[in-house]
Amino acid sequence: MPRRPRTHSQQPRTLPFTFSPFARALARMASPMPKRQHQHSKFDEKPTPASKSSLKEKAKEYESSDEEFEGVVQADFSFFDPKPNDFHGVKTLLQTYLDDKEWDLSGFVDLILAQTTVGTVVKIEDDEDEGLFAVVSALNLWRYREQKCITEVKDFLLSKARQEKGITDKLRLLLEEQARDIGLLVSQRVLNLPPQLLPHLYEALFDEVSWATEDEPTEDLRKSFQFKHYIILSKIYEHKNIVKKRKPSSDDDEAIIYVKPEDEIFHKLCSWSFCFPLRAQQLAPPELKNYRPMGLVMAVEAGKIPAFRQELGSLISET
Repeated sequence: MPRRPRTHSQQPRTLPFTFSPFARALARMASPMPKRQHQHSKFDEKPTPASKSSLKEKAKEYESSDEEFEGVVQADFSFFDPKPNDFHGVKTLLQTYLDDKEWDLSGFVDLILAQTTVGTVVKIEDDEDEGLFAVVSALNLWRYREQKCITEVKDFLLSKARQEKGITDKLRLLLEEQARDIGLLVSQRVLNLPPQLLPHLYEALFDEVSWATEDEPTEDLRKSFQFKHYIILSKIYEHKNIVKKRKPSSDDDEAIIYVKPEDEIFHKLCSWSFCFPLRAQQLAPPELKNYRPMGLVMAVEAGKIPAFRQELGSLISET
């Protein structure tokens, strides 16, 4: 069914922190920049040469001569329903979703693209290459339980939770017995996407989930979007001395660097979470020499989503 259109347009006051040289380096290592209308945002970016901000404004500036911005950078980003020709762009964004595991990623992408009532991709307006810059969706684990890719996602998560005391049973409960009420929240993007887009991107997702509970043509489909929990799989950088860093310290190093700012909010609001080391080869700038890449799994109650939306809007407005 067609999405209810809404339009957003805003001008950021300063250069978004995710356009710092350090964050651009993270973007190059984590997500290849691809060469993809219901929401729209226009940005005229005027960089400040003295900026040294990073994801947490704690890392030093990472210089890269071929990535310096001069003058005005303008981009018109639009939100679209997923469609079949987005396959390669979405697959590129999700290529390390399950770390280095070989799995049915193509089947997973097909599920995301087939679910057009709940899900969004972000492209630059009128870009002939139709490159994808972000994808977000929520998949009901019970609805797709017979799909090989969903079985592999669940097996992967359970295998990573086994080392976390008390977590395995909680995770298994959500993945199996309560699967009818669980949404797998999938969100991936290039890291230098303007952060001002994030509130609108998540508004689109959660509004669509709400509309789907009313507008889907069958009762089973409507119930499939009545989520009680979301499971989120993401990535962070954890300080190698994490135990020490959790204690009060005058050291500028953070215990955790969140690659995506919204993950910090999800982490704070989640019912439980666990981390696991990533095995896929990671290229990191010198500023992260004391950090290791980690997978982060979170279970967030659907009732916490209004608080998430409010905090995300406040966080972005402060950047």
